[in-house]
Amino acid sequence: MNGRLVPTGRLRRIGVAGCGALVVLLLASCTSEEPSRPNTATVQRAAVTSGVSATGSMSAASQQNMGFPNGGQLTNVFVKVGDRVEPGQVLATIDDFALRQALEQQQGQLRSQQAALDRLINSPVAAGARDTLAQAQEILDKTRKQADESLDAAEQEIDNAERKLAIDKKALEKAKDKLEADERACGDDSSSSRKAEGSEDSDDEDSTTSGSSSSSQSLVTVSNPACSNIPASKQAVTSARQQVVVSENAVDSAKKSRDNTKASGELSIANAEQGVVNARNNANSARSDRPFDIEEQRGSVVSQQAAVAAAQRDVDNATLRAPVAATVSAINGVVGEYLAPSSGTSSLAPGSGASIPGVDSASGAQAAAGIGANPARPGGTQFLVLDNIDAFQVVVPFNEADAATIQPNQKVRISVDAVPDVTLDGTVLSVAPTGTAISGVVTYYATMVVQKSDPRIKDGQTVRATVVTEELDNVLTVPNGAVRQENGRPTVTVVDSDGTQKAVPFEAGKVGADRTQVLSGLREGQQVVLPAAR
Repeated sequence: MNGRLVPTGRLRRIGVAGCGALVVLLLASCTSEEPSRPNTATVQRAAVTSGVSATGSMSAASQQNMGFPNGGQLTNVFVKVGDRVEPGQVLATIDDFALRQALEQQQGQLRSQQAALDRLINSPVAAGARDTLAQAQEILDKTRKQADESLDAAEQEIDNAERKLAIDKKALEKAKDKLEADERACGDDSSSSRKAEGSEDSDDEDSTTSGSSSSSQSLVTVSNPACSNIPASKQAVTSARQQVVVSENAVDSAKKSRDNTKASGELSIANAEQGVVNARNNANSARSDRPFDIEEQRGSVVSQQAAVAAAQRDVDNATLRAPVAATVSAINGVVGEYLAPSSGTSSLAPGSGASIPGVDSASGAQAAAGIGANPARPGGTQFLVLDNIDAFQVVVPFNEADAATIQPNQKVRISVDAVPDVTLDGTVLSVAPTGTAISGVVTYYATMVVQKSDPRIKDGQTVRATVVTEELDNVLTVPNGAVRQENGRPTVTVVDSDGTQKAVPFEAGKVGADRTQVLSGLREGQQVVLPAAR
């Protein structure tokens, strides 16, 4: 509990001191004509408050550790400790030559990847494959048409040959009929005519051997013209038969030509169809692969764009800018020195952007937290630290018992060791939900908001915060200093109007930091004796 609360043992000591004071007063009354008037206080209505206290540190409302993510040689520092900076203001720079070279390389690779993507998008392969397919289909159509025309021509040749054969066969029949007619007219018997007709297949020698008989016969037929026509009719039959053979051969030849033409046409059509199939496969392959090839290359472009963005970020990070309006509280580095990559973080107080004193090396309150006997390096390992000193918060560790009584929005009285005449008002912002071991003792950090600051207040100053955990307003009270214990009851010495003093026990209620509640036994306006000043 609050150190300002009066424990029972202390009240007993105060009671004994009060009795001693009475003895001194009585002795003084015996040796002096006008005894000194005791120090008194009035029983009056007031607020009774109780609370818990602990020592902590004043902290800036927010604190940020600043540095270069990649490190490098420091080339410029544009601010000094204590300078006020605005959001976006350039604080420092490091050498960015290598970073810019890396950016240009990544940009060059991006251009290459983009060119490859454009080449795929604008590639004529798919369109060319479609044109090839159309051309192959056109060739197939023409081949089919040509094959059909050739086949039709061959069929026409067959028809012509067959018609010619039919004409020749009719001519042969006519020649035969005329020969028979001539033979009948000549008076030859039918057997001779048939024999002569049957001998048409013999060769010329057989005809020559029968010349003597024909000569003899011609004598008989001189007087009959039909008989003179028989040789010519026989020759006509022979010629007609020969022509029939020629026509039959022509029909056979036309049919063979038709078959060859048909086979050749079918082969040409098959080759053309295969060309269409190949062209269609190529077109389908080009059409199906193209979107995937484009998408794959587009992914490469996106990946390279991310690489360029990362390289650009590295170049941008070579210039350190203030993220918020703040005050520079520490700088560790001069131009020409090499800085390590920044990786420091801040341990934030509960419910706040303020740092926990003594936890972060960059904390300005480290000395106040009692860490280390030697002076701490301002900013710790960080190159630059920004503090928001326009507003302050108090961060205080409380033991387990006291922390259990603290709640947000409770009132706080804050005293600053370095400025003893300043007492600040505040409210509890938050209490840590988990404990932190400090020197083997589990404590809970609490953050208090300072309602109104003072120009003399600085980050890191030691403070004592008293949290008001209970408060009774407008109740009858007496100062804690006037209360003592007699026979186990709280008692005060009341001074009557005539100066007579008497011990009056009363029923006490809530005991606060500086006053005790009176439930009964005392009246408002009574005067009670306070201990003599030491």
